Amino acid sequence: MKSGSAKILIVDDELIVRESLAQLLASKNFSVQAVETGEEALKLISENSFDMVLVDLKLPGIDGMEVLRNIKKQCPEAEVIIITAYASVDSAVQAMKEGAYDYVVKPFDPEEIVQLINKVVEHQTLKKENLLLRQKLEEVYAFEVLIGKSKAMQEVFEMIKRVAETDSVVMIRGESGTGKELIARAIHAQSKRRYMPFIAVSLGALPDTLVESELFGYEKGAFTGAEYTKKGRLELANGGTLFLDEIGEISQKTQVDLLRTLEEKEFRRVGGTKPIRIDVRFISATNRNLEEAVESGQFREDLYYRLNVVPIYVPPLRERKEDIPLLVEHFLKKIANKTNRKLKKVHPPTMELLLSYHWPGNIRELENTIERAVVLAQREEIIPEDLPFLLREQAQAPVSRSLKDLEKNYILSRLEDNNWNISKTAKELDIDRATLYNKIKRYNLIPSKSNSNS
Repeated sequence: MKSGSAKILIVDDELIVRESLAQLLASKNFSVQAVETGEEALKLISENSFDMVLVDLKLPGIDGMEVLRNIKKQCPEAEVIIITAYASVDSAVQAMKEGAYDYVVKPFDPEEIVQLINKVVEHQTLKKENLLLRQKLEEVYAFEVLIGKSKAMQEVFEMIKRVAETDSVVMIRGESGTGKELIARAIHAQSKRRYMPFIAVSLGALPDTLVESELFGYEKGAFTGAEYTKKGRLELANGGTLFLDEIGEISQKTQVDLLRTLEEKEFRRVGGTKPIRIDVRFISATNRNLEEAVESGQFREDLYYRLNVVPIYVPPLRERKEDIPLLVEHFLKKIANKTNRKLKKVHPPTMELLLSYHWPGNIRELENTIERAVVLAQREEIIPEDLPFLLREQAQAPVSRSLKDLEKNYILSRLEDNNWNISKTAKELDIDRATLYNKIKRYNLIPSKSNSNS
């Protein structure tokens, strides 16, 4: 908040104090209003918002203390400075207890009161910035994976809440696209480490030759091309959380190095001799069956037990289909904001189509599908034809008959909504009248009794 944007109300029954203070603050580019009584002040506060109120303790009628109490009830974010010529320890203590920011004694130095007001502005700016940061944090971590009313997701939410309060090592299990990294970020965001770094590394995306230097860093001259010392992800995550995605893909050597780091809380850079101490919370994730990898000797059993202290299983979308409508609504809003398009609705037959699909790519695939449909849709509603790949997928499956039912039901619903006005319905469906007549004939569609009698 800049000084010029701060709105200040002055409440003082002494005309000279009121006017001189108002002129002083106006000259400093504050937006100022001044009134004589507590009654006038409370009326203004009920109709306007103020960042700050300077109020005389002794006022005719409602006194300054009562004004302070009312402000804190009506507009708790406004800061109140009490002004009085009758200073006492008791009144100062009482004012602070009631929520006053500070207490100023008349006569006061004009520059001192300006400094005090600037201090209040700085304080409020910091509060607003912190509030915005918290809101942004909540927005960032109100992940689509954390949307769901299904029993399976409620259990995940509960696990996130419980494990975030600890420093336990967590392993997140689930298929690709279920949002394992988002869950890791949510755990970090709710933990005591939330203001420290969250460092993610996708181990499966790195060749074996790079994993070691990415995790542990390297010293200058450690190998050809190492022209400077580089910190690894472990060092960058110090104090915070390190998320190791696709943990099942690392080599035996990296497994040994990582196990030693977990046990000793220290490591050495590639080419280094000096141990580096770290304080890091480890969260890993995998879509592999690590138990089979342990059994076959591909993954170290001791490392598996070190990483699998608290397992969290993220269900695939096909196991939480009751969450799909909520996720679709969330994605529609998100995409509308991102593309500056009008928020679209999903017609019931389309939702049936979305619910019938098995979603091998899980939440990631669902979001991409909804975004594509929003881009393709020419109406305010998303209809099955806006999801051609789903229609093709389902047409090739044994349930193709149900897709015909979806089209049949959709066309019938449009006809019924339009009282069987063929021209209007054909236009809404973006087909010509002849095509609509053919579909009516093919599906043997007839008006309901209510429409046939109208």
